[in-house]
Amino acid sequence: MPQHGKKYIAAAKLVDNTKLYEPSEAVTLVKATSYVNFDSTVELHFRLGVDPRHADQMVRGTAVLPHGTGKTVRILVFAQGDKAREAEQAGADFVGSADLVKQISEGWLGFDVAIATPDMMQAVGRLGKILGRRGLMPNPKAGTVTFDLARTIAEVRSGRVEFRVDRAGLVHVPVGKVSFDEPSILNNVAAMIEAVSAAKPSGVKGHYMRTITLASTMGPGIRLDLSAAQALRVA
Repeated sequence: MPQHGKKYIAAAKLVDNTKLYEPSEAVTLVKATSYVNFDSTVELHFRLGVDPRHADQMVRGTAVLPHGTGKTVRILVFAQGDKAREAEQAGADFVGSADLVKQISEGWLGFDVAIATPDMMQAVGRLGKILGRRGLMPNPKAGTVTFDLARTIAEVRSGRVEFRVDRAGLVHVPVGKVSFDEPSILNNVAAMIEAVSAAKPSGVKGHYMRTITLASTMGPGIRLDLSAAQALRVA
């Protein structure tokens, strides 16, 4: 078993593991329990009542966080011709076609989000093994395969995040930084819970959301009261 340090133990003592916290109370607590010497990320962790092995229980989507993630995102766009110019004008960090496919196949991965126009997917598909396991593969369901490049790039810049359930039925997503004020974090939490709720697949039986936990990077988890969390709305 891994041993926790003194700072973690002191932070964990502030959290009552038998209690389900109101969202606003949890946000206050997540800031108080961040003990690292950098601006840590605030994360939401969902445990869902789904079996991702079945196609009709896969959970995947995007959410636009009203206050962003606090992270500088490097955007790569696979496009050519007029669409490449559109991507450049919209502020994409890297734009190209076969040249980018070659760079990535040789090991370069200096970006955080990849977007592609539909006509580029045949070429991009060759990178499936490289991009897929890193969660970087453009996907129509995530809105990253599109001809509407200007809007998509603007959304990613402003705080759009992608989420996807893992094999264990868990979803892990960032919802800001500890340095954000409490109303901003709470608003981002509300937006993410709404998005995951809206992504409920048709094949789910019984309870969809089992638990929702808020935590900072390396900090202790704070369990949310499900009813109060699902009642949140973006202000």
